[in-house]
Amino acid sequence: MLRVRRASWEPRVEMAPLLDIVFLLLTFFIYAFLLMVRVDFVPMQLKAFESGVAATPAPAATISIDLDGTLFLDRVRVETTDLVPAIQGRLAEEPRTVLYLAIADGEGSVDRTPRLLTVWDELQRAGINVNLVGTPPDR
Repeated sequence: MLRVRRASWEPRVEMAPLLDIVFLLLTFFIYAFLLMVRVDFVPMQLKAFESGVAATPAPAATISIDLDGTLFLDRVRVETTDLVPAIQGRLAEEPRTVLYLAIADGEGSVDRTPRLLTVWDELQRAGINVNLVGTPPDR
């Protein structure tokens, strides 16, 4: 009887394709991580100009409404009737003044909504541009 000789093949794990996939994933994650980093500016040496002047920020004024409804203009207590003339005086001195309106966060002893609406209405009626200040929401 004729015997067929068969070689027994042992199963093998090929490492080359496995290493290719591992390095491909590693490269992908490194590249993805580099794209997630936000670059605000590139450090560089700027040229000095003889005609240049230093940049100055625009002056600012802040209107604050405290928890108990007290109104402040740059940390100085002010009445609602005196607010618009005080701001118009500042704008006459420096027209670039930016006006911010900040409201204290929390529950106070009084409802501050009528005070806020009154202040907002008087500023809009006087043609004064105002920016609301707050914190970004938690995400």
